[in-house]
Amino acid sequence: MQTIILAGGLGTRLAEETEIRPKPLIEIGHQPILWHILKHYSHYGHHEFFIALGYKGE
Repeated sequence: MQTIILAGGLGTRLAEETEIRPKPLIEIGHQPILWHILKHYSHYGHHEFFIALGYKGE
């Protein structure tokens, strides 16, 4: 199943961390936030992802 992940926010509540890198790449437990989101969706059968980037996206 195809899944769209919205990852274009400013991350203002994590201002100290988001000055260096975008919010989806901030690490929680040695893995980026985005990894945790993809793992959660994969558990429920979602295996094709599209990531909609905005602020600091390349």
